[in-house]
Amino acid sequence: MESEAFRKLALEEIDAVYRMAMHLGRHPDEAAELTQETYLKAFKAEARFELRGHGVRPWLFKILHNTFYTRVGKRRREPTIPDDWIHTSTPSPQDVPPPAWDLAHLDWEQVDDRLKKAIDELPDHYREALLLWAVEGLKYREIAEVLGVALGTVMSRLYRARGILTARLADYAHEHGITPDPPG
Repeated sequence: MESEAFRKLALEEIDAVYRMAMHLGRHPDEAAELTQETYLKAFKAEARFELRGHGVRPWLFKILHNTFYTRVGKRRREPTIPDDWIHTSTPSPQDVPPPAWDLAHLDWEQVDDRLKKAIDELPDHYREALLLWAVEGLKYREIAEVLGVALGTVMSRLYRARGILTARLADYAHEHGITPDPPG
């Protein structure tokens, strides 16, 4: 594929890549860095990209996924500073604001905050699979490629994510007439 055509296709997906980076990093600065690093790696490796009918989006998500989890692994291996070495002017974890993860930019204004909270509280591996499927519209096979897991693992994660959401949102579903009375 010609370099200019590849870059045009890749840049058309930048909003989706950033949106997924927000889901992973949970902070705009982290999402911006992840997006930038993803595109840097993609442009360096564009000669190895093969269209194979999937398009560039799953390939970019795979780079993003690998980049994010490489960072997570590096952070786990970083040395930590003992509490007694921290200067009193250093903000404590209680002083640092929580990461900003606002799904409003995904056109989810009509989605109840309870649903957003329930999705946010899913374990990372379930949330990522669910969002790749439900928000980004990837097929199971594409999700498996992005996450580097078996197709059955994707199906299992989606099944479990939906089960967790169903249980957590039973009252919400009842309030809106979607299901009969919640148990107990």
